Amino acid sequence: MASSSSLLLFLSLSLSLSLAFASSSFSGDDNEKKTFIVQVQRDAKPSIFSTHKNWYESSLSSISSSSKKKTTAVLETSIIHTYDTVFHGFSAKLTPLEAQKLTSLPHVLAVIPEQVRRVHTTRSPEFLGLKQTDAAGLLKESDFGSDLVIGVIDTGIWPERQSFNDRDLGPVPSKWKGQCVAGKDFPATSCNRKLIGARFFCEGYESTNGKMNETTEYRSPRDADGHGTHTASIAAGRYVFPASTLGYARGVAAGMAPKARLAAYKVCWNAGCYDSDILAAFDAAVADSVDVISLSVGGVVVPYYLDSIAIGAFGAADNGVFVSASAGNGGPGGLTVTNVAPWVTTVGAGTMDRDFPADVKLGNGRVIPGVSVYGGPGLTPGRMYPLIYAGNEGSDGYSSSLCLEGSLDPKTVKGKIVLCDRGINSRAVKGEVVKKAGGIGMILANGVFDGEGLVADCHVLPATAVGASSGDEIRKYISSASKSRSPPTATIEFKGTKLGIRPAPVLASFSARGPNPESPEILKPDVIAPGLNILAAWPDRVGPSGIPSDERRTEFNILSGTSMACPHVSGLAALLKAAHPGWSPAAIRSALMTTAYTLDNRGETMLDESTGNGSTVMDFGAGHVHPEKAMDPGLIYDIASYDYIDFLCNSNYTTKNIRVITRKTADCHGAKKAGHSGNLNYPSLSAVFQQYGKHKMSTHFIRTVTNVGDPNSVYKVTISPPRGTLVTVKPEKLAFRRVGQRLNFLVRVEATAVKLSPGSSNVKSGSIVWSDGKHKVTSPLVVTMQQPL
Repeated sequence: MASSSSLLLFLSLSLSLSLAFASSSFSGDDNEKKTFIVQVQRDAKPSIFSTHKNWYESSLSSISSSSKKKTTAVLETSIIHTYDTVFHGFSAKLTPLEAQKLTSLPHVLAVIPEQVRRVHTTRSPEFLGLKQTDAAGLLKESDFGSDLVIGVIDTGIWPERQSFNDRDLGPVPSKWKGQCVAGKDFPATSCNRKLIGARFFCEGYESTNGKMNETTEYRSPRDADGHGTHTASIAAGRYVFPASTLGYARGVAAGMAPKARLAAYKVCWNAGCYDSDILAAFDAAVADSVDVISLSVGGVVVPYYLDSIAIGAFGAADNGVFVSASAGNGGPGGLTVTNVAPWVTTVGAGTMDRDFPADVKLGNGRVIPGVSVYGGPGLTPGRMYPLIYAGNEGSDGYSSSLCLEGSLDPKTVKGKIVLCDRGINSRAVKGEVVKKAGGIGMILANGVFDGEGLVADCHVLPATAVGASSGDEIRKYISSASKSRSPPTATIEFKGTKLGIRPAPVLASFSARGPNPESPEILKPDVIAPGLNILAAWPDRVGPSGIPSDERRTEFNILSGTSMACPHVSGLAALLKAAHPGWSPAAIRSALMTTAYTLDNRGETMLDESTGNGSTVMDFGAGHVHPEKAMDPGLIYDIASYDYIDFLCNSNYTTKNIRVITRKTADCHGAKKAGHSGNLNYPSLSAVFQQYGKHKMSTHFIRTVTNVGDPNSVYKVTISPPRGTLVTVKPEKLAFRRVGQRLNFLVRVEATAVKLSPGSSNVKSGSIVWSDGKHKVTSPLVVTMQQPL
């Protein structure tokens, strides 16, 4: 595998952007208040204060230049949340000057500017090999995850859906400390033995946007968007039959851990998901005693000490809670992966062996493949309709090409199928724009950056999606036919649900890719899971297209995104935790990574949907999850909190920054003496070499594996070195005498310089596999050669 990109330039730019992100938040209008998250040294609270909140209010008072009367009025609204589980401190609305003054107080460790995040928007259990009827296996071994609690931090939940019924479930686990918080259209009785907790956090959102509009949003855990209901049912939905979306994907719907309990933490609103609320949700979820946190939300990558999600996730992992997060939908470009902290399991998206073909038939006889889950009245069979390209029709060619609101002229659109370009507004909204202008149907064409990856949508008119090259072909046909005596025509042929698709899985075009922009020595994403065209539960008052004018109603909807891939892994983590109660979050991630696969159902390397070529470790990480193998991985790479601290030390974080992330005091002298950041006991290995004119370079990795397979087992190593490298492993054999025994090995990587232009990089991959004849424990090995600018 080889790729060339300006990785060094990006990393330099990333650092500059991170510094700019931090400094810009402390500048600007002295009177303009923004939200900041303030970390304090908890044990420094003077005894004179009865509560930490009193102490925080006093701290705010001490830095305010207002009169005493005005200060009191400000304090009533300035503290947004207080945190005391995964983070110690509070969030508040502050002017840049007040924020700077706070940093000078001796008990204040950090003042972090708030980010706004966005959500990363069945057959998958069967595709993953999880069958309800199996006499043995992960579902049976874990009792379908019955005593585990998955906390879903998202847009809320629609509790009445059958996916969340509590039939035949035992009592709520005795460890549970959470609540069912009542609110608009959400009485406390909305919870049951399945949905055992529900909370909502809107203070950060309202602090920035003002009081919410309760005609469009629920001030409660109820889901007005659909995203949270969908992700929750993917993670832990009950078996529901029959299930379908507008007739598509008929069958049994089920989540990964059908008996696991759910707790919904609503943090996302119409204007986004605010860090202060997300951190409050992490704080509550860990205090409530969840076992797994599922987070299909993300934003820009910044250093971990400025990243509230990374900080909250560390606090969760430190308390034994597994955190999975979506990798983001920034693909197919490189360096797009988000949620990259090594204590988070980062999940990309792949396809399943199911598709929803809706082909375009052109007037010249050509048939163009497309996909759709349109379920309304179709086009008349056998009839061809006039076809136009929206970009040729409006006064502003750019706006009309994208079918933006108000850009289409009804006089030219009425009764025609309209070709629209993807971008700017949502795919479903483009269809609404065409329909309002009188169009009879829509073809949605990918742009060059989107490539050939197709997403099936529940459009409000007959519509289908086609790839970038197909879009080019249709435009050429329209152009040539328009100049002839035969005007361009087309129709869309909807072909329902097709199973047994080959090849599968395929890496989804939108799935965000590595390398890791914050820590290149940690391969991200970690794994991929089903994320394209996933059927799952849907609210009752939201149309399947998600747009307000859509009055159709469905119990299930089909969505795509790494948002859908993440809860697959969250549910699998709950099953693994139930089967192996003693496993740490790192052990669970290790089991998923070292048993993942990279070959599709043809036996060939998984393809990249965007190009049709083979995908790489920078795209899929360790590979596609394989739940049954993960239950019995043989060996695991475990990581404790102090290992992450050593990693941060070797990543040149200051002791103060490390304390912000971990709430622990770091001794970096010993850590730096012992190794480098790549020596974190991660299941993948990533070597980054700066050439600087050198001909030969080398590095080493030290790894520790724990035997969770059979006692008296002997593992032998097989090395597949990246091309152009020499890789040695010592020892070549690991002999275990008992379960739980830990043994070390050393990997040495020697590389020869390659010809590169300044600022570019070259990436090669291989693997290291330990096998005892029964288990195969696979670690990707990536070598990146960089030519400095």
